[in-house]
Amino acid sequence: MAPRASWKGHLRLSLVSCPVRLYNATSAKDRISFNLLHKDTHNRVNMKPVDPELGLVERSDLVKGYEYEDKKYIIIEESDLDNVKIESNHTISIEAFVDDNSIDPLYFDSPYYMAPDGAMAEETFVVLREAMRKAGKAAIARLVLSSRERVITISPRENGMSVYTLRNPTEVRGTAEYFDNIPVGKPDKEMLDLAEKLIEQKETEFDPKDYEDRYEIALMEMIKEKLKGHKPVIAAAPERGGNVINLMDALKASLSQSKPPAKSKSKTGAAQADKPKKATRKKA
Repeated sequence: MAPRASWKGHLRLSLVSCPVRLYNATSAKDRISFNLLHKDTHNRVNMKPVDPELGLVERSDLVKGYEYEDKKYIIIEESDLDNVKIESNHTISIEAFVDDNSIDPLYFDSPYYMAPDGAMAEETFVVLREAMRKAGKAAIARLVLSSRERVITISPRENGMSVYTLRNPTEVRGTAEYFDNIPVGKPDKEMLDLAEKLIEQKETEFDPKDYEDRYEIALMEMIKEKLKGHKPVIAAAPERGGNVINLMDALKASLSQSKPPAKSKSKTGAAQADKPKKATRKKA
């Protein structure tokens, strides 16, 4: 079964355009989730809308309202929303290009995959993709998703492209109230050298498969034990703290006890596996 597109429209650069599709790049459907049940009947509880005057109401009787003053609303019909038409409803028009790694990660929101919509679109799509790849640039454009225009980035990714919606600047908090009281002076050189060696000892290439969700795994083990009728036994987390030692001693002890992360070996690169590898950031 072919994946379902989240959005269909056109990608346009100046006078060049091609039909494209967007697909959600992430999914949380396999994560453990819970339903609310009544504590006695264990029946699943339905969340129903309540009007303070009428009591329970049908969802079919609900309409959208915008609060323009305190407790005063204007009703917005679906036809009103349909009449709000701007270019980015159906067209991703590229407005600018920036260096691929120049956008602060704080602004990245939801990731999508972009693919050409049909064989006729492939040539134009590939030309735009490879031109951006060769230039090391990401495109900046706008797109309407869920009745809201979003600024997005578009970057080459493998045979297709990746798209990120960007948070609005008003959504990103400044650092002043969090960082202003942190000392800016240089730390002790010997301790800094020890910390740098500790970092170097743990250098590797990031692979998300190496960082599984341990809480999710423990949660599933508990559920399996309960299904068997057993009382789950969950190992306690190791106690932190203990004897207080100073930072210098802690750095030295960490350096002597620390083990470098396991280096992944590929069929073609097993001979180089013993060499330390620089950490690289990969976009999701």
